[in-house]
Amino acid sequence: MLRITRLSADDEVTLKLEGKFLAPWIDEVRRACAEAAGGSRAVRLNLAGVTFVDSACIDFLRGLADRGVWITEPSSFVSELLRMEARP
Repeated sequence: MLRITRLSADDEVTLKLEGKFLAPWIDEVRRACAEAAGGSRAVRLNLAGVTFVDSACIDFLRGLADRGVWITEPSSFVSELLRMEARP
C-alpha cells in the first residue's frame, strides 16, 4: 500500500509518499505529479516514508527527476538505486 499526501505552499507542492512504492502505483503517482505541477508550481516528491521501491518505480523516479521533479529524502538504499546506471 502507498499513501500520497499533498502539501502545498505558494510556489511548490510536495507529495509525501509513505509505504511500498510498487509498479501498480506508478499511474497514481504520475497523476498526482501532473495535478501538482498545474499552475507552474515546482513539485517535490518526498520519499522519507517509503520502505521499498521496485525496479519499475526506480526507472519512473529517474524520469520524473529528468523532467524537473525534485526527489527528496530518499533512504540511502533508494538514493543509491537512483544513482546506478540502468542495466540492459
